Amino acid sequence: MKKLVLVCTLGFAVIAAIVAPVAAGGGWATAGLSSLPPSGLQTGQDWPVEITVLQHGRTPLTGVQPKLTIRNVETGVTAGTFSAAPTGKAGVYRTVVQFPGAGTWSYEVDDGFSRTHTFKPVEIAAAGSDSSFPTLPVGGLALALLLVAVAILLLRRARSSPAPAAASR
Repeated sequence: MKKLVLVCTLGFAVIAAIVAPVAAGGGWATAGLSSLPPSGLQTGQDWPVEITVLQHGRTPLTGVQPKLTIRNVETGVTAGTFSAAPTGKAGVYRTVVQFPGAGTWSYEVDDGFSRTHTFKPVEIAAAGSDSSFPTLPVGGLALALLLVAVAILLLRRARSSPAPAAASR
C-alpha cells in the first residue's frame, strides 16, 4: 500500500510540474485604440473609440468586457468608466467617452483579460471655447485682402483724376 501511495504522489507531482507552467503561460493581452481624443475636444463632446484586444498581441480576443476609465490628473478623481461593447468584428469593442470638465485627463483601458493599459494624458477644452478655429491665419488673410482692395481703389482714383493745369504767366 505504501508503494501505491508513493507512486501516485510521484505521478501527481510530475503532472503538476508539467501542467502548472503551461497554465500560467500566455495570460496577457494588448489593447489598442482606433483613435486618440482629438485635438480641440471640448467638455461634453463625444469621443467614439474602438478598443482592439489581442491575446499575445496577435489573436483577437472575444468574450471579454473592456472598459475605458478617465481620471482628472490634477485631482486624481475618477470621473467615469465606459464599458465597451462588441462590434461584431472579433476582438474589437466600441464605446463613446465624454469628458465632464476642462483640464488634463488621463485615460486607461482595462482589457477585461489580463491588465490595465495606460495612455498619454490629454487636454480637454471648456465647452463653448473655440480653440480649434485658426483665428490668426484667417485674420491675417482678411487684413491682407483689405489692404489689396484699398491699394487698388487708390490706384484707380489716381489714374482717373485729371492732371492739374499748368500755370500761365
